[in-house]
Amino acid sequence: MSMRSVPCLASFLLVLQIAFCQSPLKRPPGAASIIASGSTLEKVFGGGEFTEGPAVARDGSVYFSDLTFESQHLRGRIWRYDPKSGKTVLFRSPSGMSNGIEFDSKGRMVVAEGDDRGARRVTRTLLPSGDVEVLAADYRGKPFNSPNDLAIDSNGRIYFTDPRYWSPESITQPVMGVYRVDPDGKVALLVDSISMPNGIAISPDEKTLYIGCFDKGSDAEPHGAPIRKQLPPRMAIFAFDLMKDGSLRAQRMFVDLGPKSGPDGLTVDHEGNVYAAIRDEASPAIHVYDPNGRLLVTIPTPEVPSNLAFAPQPDGNLLYITAGGSLHRVRIRRHGSQSPSER
Repeated sequence: MSMRSVPCLASFLLVLQIAFCQSPLKRPPGAASIIASGSTLEKVFGGGEFTEGPAVARDGSVYFSDLTFESQHLRGRIWRYDPKSGKTVLFRSPSGMSNGIEFDSKGRMVVAEGDDRGARRVTRTLLPSGDVEVLAADYRGKPFNSPNDLAIDSNGRIYFTDPRYWSPESITQPVMGVYRVDPDGKVALLVDSISMPNGIAISPDEKTLYIGCFDKGSDAEPHGAPIRKQLPPRMAIFAFDLMKDGSLRAQRMFVDLGPKSGPDGLTVDHEGNVYAAIRDEASPAIHVYDPNGRLLVTIPTPEVPSNLAFAPQPDGNLLYITAGGSLHRVRIRRHGSQSPSER
């Protein structure tokens, strides 16, 4: 592991004043059981290119990624939204093309850094210093494809997905895998049976690991990925039994979404319901499923959603959603599963 100092660009006081934009929510069947009465979808930030991976710190501030695919020079950004002031500041740029973000039990920010001139690794940032520790940069001596999203269990083990969608870089990993990073730094490959693993979440009782697969089967083939041709493309969420030692058993289909739309980021509430950001250009929405995979409700979004996260207590029923180049929030009747930063 290595430690280096990364400048926290908030010190430059680059502040975006974004007024709240409230959109009345449609009340689809079943909404009353999930969506809080009178709730509106609020747009609190709209200055990004492709926002992703929201995570809420102990103080309620929201850190989220901004993937700068169109830039040949800027390798991603991380923004910080302060709900008290309503201001969003630039926390870090470049970010190594950060994607998924999570806070661990000590309040440190764990980041999946992707490809497209990104760092292709998993890091941990100490706050408020901004110092970065590299937790995992390769598996068996070969660089990862593009760490995408992550989840952390109560033992401090980090689970992350490693697909590859588009990028000029060649890849050397023979699988699109799901990995676990143990507290001692050991990296283990857990899943090689999903063609494009993407979103990931752990159930409140830590007995189930959910993994989203977003694979239309029509995207440009990444360089050097033979496993892509061996596994059928799926738009689905899979569930695995999560053992006490961090291993997985019994892969099963949780939700099959068909060929047209699929899941990006995932999260769970305290009752074990699963929230999925569904990337559907025609009907962008958050889908909420009970622990048996039954659809409870859809929450329409004005832009195609990418990921989502609950705030910690005492604001635990506040759900943040990244979509398009924006950050939204909505209050619901449930509160999130206790995050590592709350344990």
